[in-house]
Amino acid sequence: MTVWTAVDSPLGDVLLVGEVTASGTALTSLSMPGQRSAPTVRDDWRHAPGAFVDVTRQLTTYFAGELTTFAVEFIPTGTDFQRRVWSALDDIPYGSTTTYGKLAERLGVARQDVRALGAAIGANPLLLVRPCHRVIGADGTMRGYAGGVERKVRLLTHEGALQPTLL
Repeated sequence: MTVWTAVDSPLGDVLLVGEVTASGTALTSLSMPGQRSAPTVRDDWRHAPGAFVDVTRQLTTYFAGELTTFAVEFIPTGTDFQRRVWSALDDIPYGSTTTYGKLAERLGVARQDVRALGAAIGANPLLLVRPCHRVIGADGTMRGYAGGVERKVRLLTHEGALQPTLL
């Protein structure tokens, strides 16, 4: 059974979607308003905020600056290549960034296939939990984020990887 809830965050409402399993609820998606390829709530899904108590607590603690690593049960999806890329994202430490090129090198992805790596990062269904926001351009620019570049900047600033800008 698919369950969902929406959780308020400093980035706007976050949509949590999961599947009920024998051990609880496994997360299948964490998305934000306006995110490309984000799921939309379907009529056959059950609204179940109680199924996401642990994820909600972790998100609250993360945004309070007290959590640097998420421990969330999720259902693996994607192609073998995507899962390999997503696993590498999990290894990027809180408060740091890496580049698409460095990530490709680490994974043994040929230079001509870096676009495929970027597409795999962009297809990550677990924003925040799987830190795709920590991948930036070689020149330090923010190269896209499914949740929006402005949110990427806010997340990296929150984590201390970027300095706040004064306007």
